Amino acid sequence: MSFYERVGGEATFEKLTRVFYEGVKDDPILKPMYPEEDLGPAERRLRMFLEQYWGGPDSYQQERGHPRLRMRHFEFKINPAAKTAWLKHMEKAVDSLELPPLDRAELWDYLERAATAMLNTFED
Repeated sequence: MSFYERVGGEATFEKLTRVFYEGVKDDPILKPMYPEEDLGPAERRLRMFLEQYWGGPDSYQQERGHPRLRMRHFEFKINPAAKTAWLKHMEKAVDSLELPPLDRAELWDYLERAATAMLNTFED
């Protein structure tokens, strides 16, 4: 059984991304990185990416091709403050899922590593 199936599939990843973007919409560091006022498309892209990564449908690959995360985010200034803000909202979203401890740890470990990998500047 994949991690995706084990933690509840689409409903779990929908909740994760919804709660995450509820925080982003009012965040002074992160919100300016989203050109569209409606965060729905960004929420959908993140949900599809995470679902695919964790063993769910390959919708992200079908629609957008290879994730190329660093390349897709290169135009944005992702500094330690942005990483911290992203992790703050993502932690709230992860906690909202009330996953078993080992599943939560596995998910959180990946998210922390991904956030670190996205850093592209140390300037303010």
